[in-house]
Amino acid sequence: MATSVAGEGQTSLNGIISDPQTKKLTDLPTELLEHILCFPVLKHVDICNVSCCCKRLHDVCHGRGKVWGHQYKLRWPRLQRFYRQNESCDWLKEYKTRHRVGIQIRRTVESISKRFFTEVPCVGQVLGDSFAEIESLGMPEHFCEDELLFILNSDKRKSLTLKYYAKKILYFLRQQNILRSLKTFLEQPAEQQSSIEGAVLVDQYCNPLADVSLDSISAQVDEITEKVKKMLRIKNPSHPSLRMAQGDCLVVEDFDLQRQVVCALNSVLYEQLQYKGNEFDYYNPLNSYIHQVLLRHTGIPISLSVLYMTLARKLGVQLEPVNFPNHFLLRWCQKPRGEDIYDFVYIDAFGKGKQLTAKECEYLIGHQVTADYYSAISTTEVLLRMVGNLLNIGKRGEGNEKSYQLLRDSLDLYLTINPDNVQYLLLQARLYFHLGIWPEKVLDILQHIQALDPSQHGAVGYLVQHTLEHIQHKKHPVTPEVKKRTAPEHLEVQYSVGLIMKHKRSGYNCVIYGWDPKCTMSQEWITTMRVHQLSNGANQPFYNVLVQDGTCRYAAQENLEPHSAPLEIGHPEVGRYFSEFADNHYVANEELQTRYPEDMNETLGTVQELYHRLTPGSGTQVQPPASDQNNHQAMAM
Repeated sequence: MATSVAGEGQTSLNGIISDPQTKKLTDLPTELLEHILCFPVLKHVDICNVSCCCKRLHDVCHGRGKVWGHQYKLRWPRLQRFYRQNESCDWLKEYKTRHRVGIQIRRTVESISKRFFTEVPCVGQVLGDSFAEIESLGMPEHFCEDELLFILNSDKRKSLTLKYYAKKILYFLRQQNILRSLKTFLEQPAEQQSSIEGAVLVDQYCNPLADVSLDSISAQVDEITEKVKKMLRIKNPSHPSLRMAQGDCLVVEDFDLQRQVVCALNSVLYEQLQYKGNEFDYYNPLNSYIHQVLLRHTGIPISLSVLYMTLARKLGVQLEPVNFPNHFLLRWCQKPRGEDIYDFVYIDAFGKGKQLTAKECEYLIGHQVTADYYSAISTTEVLLRMVGNLLNIGKRGEGNEKSYQLLRDSLDLYLTINPDNVQYLLLQARLYFHLGIWPEKVLDILQHIQALDPSQHGAVGYLVQHTLEHIQHKKHPVTPEVKKRTAPEHLEVQYSVGLIMKHKRSGYNCVIYGWDPKCTMSQEWITTMRVHQLSNGANQPFYNVLVQDGTCRYAAQENLEPHSAPLEIGHPEVGRYFSEFADNHYVANEELQTRYPEDMNETLGTVQELYHRLTPGSGTQVQPPASDQNNHQAMAM
């Protein structure tokens, strides 16, 4: 369309210029010409063509002018926040740079699947070389991110593989930025560090694709503060906290006035806004993310304490965080110079702001503790406790992609704050080794551990040996097996990759991304999964499937049947194997088709037979694959 518009524009323009009886287009005022050339239907190709017509139009379309500025803003609206209003800028140069970055980013992302499809045999692979490749482009980072977002926001059913890797790269790039911000934060003097800002950085790192910012969190906290002030105004119109403006550091000294603030805060937070401790889903990581606490009005002791303490300080009441075992608390000094643990009242933000004595705090956990546990801690220690909670949730996980990602993210955060913790360094090395990722980094971590604690020599030596073997193995990659349906040993395989299936016994929906003519799992797995109870036992085809609930399973042929009304499978790994969802099946990407060269024709034939007699256009929901059969948590039954 853009080309045809340009062509028509040139023809009519030449006609006008060649006709002496007609007023020339070029005689129009610059402002009017700019208005015409900013017409929405015109694209950058049209502007390039118009600017080549004559010097007059070339001058109107100069780089710093309105025309190219309009083209830039039209094509990349998300980038406008990086420019000041009415800023003088060479928009043509910016346009060319952004356009070039887009081409380079897309080429890099497109190449990743070919290079990494068989590189890492596990879910959650780290594409370190590609990240470094993008960083080495030397292009403005916000241009790179904008192109990745453009890829992710395109037609949701197409370019699934491109989106899969674009998402991984965006995840990594944002996390790198957040780590830099965290390091800067930790370098500040302790008295300048804010617990809410630290909590936001933890939240951002674990949710880099979410829209979480310190400004948005601060705005929500300010809204709650205003509600507390409104409540306070009813009870004491002359309260000094009401005169505090944003950014003020006023401290209310009078204990009675402090008590009025705490009472108003409890009333607003727990009665009016219905905040509460999440007792029923305590180990949900969402309880630790401050943006989710504000959204869901629920959390765990430490996240609710950070919010409570931030609100109190905004109103002039200084509360201190207490690293109490198993139940994070706040302490409120009741004496002019409180030093003894009995000089403080302890606030349980998880328990609706209940005020406790030192002895009552012990009733919370059911045993006595030493006075050290009642001490106030620094913001850095608050963050370590918060990240430690997430780390423990990751360790409690089910060994799937989600729990591994949480474990990796929380380890990254913990070791950024406390880089010499041998226990967690060793855990990080073991995790990377288990996942088969970043072997060179594993060696660096192990070297650091050995320098910190030579007594770890045994564990370090074992991991070094096997990591070196892994690096050597990577230099001689095994060519993946190609499975042809027409091979005599595969004739019993009924189904093909890309088909949406239903499990007859468990009822789950899934998509096939691989198959074996017989069960290839260990005898231990076969026994545990009671495969011998199946009609055909292990001596039948088994399929690798991505399940709607986010798991990857290994299912027997007799337990699967084509879905009668296929929908997309919402699995995070679906893009690793498939390029498109085509109404009632998935289209295998180039790499998967190379492994199963005859499957797509089989899938198309099956789809034609099954669904052309039904209402066309049924949707199917897709899910991501597991990388290693040993990680499958699926039952064969």
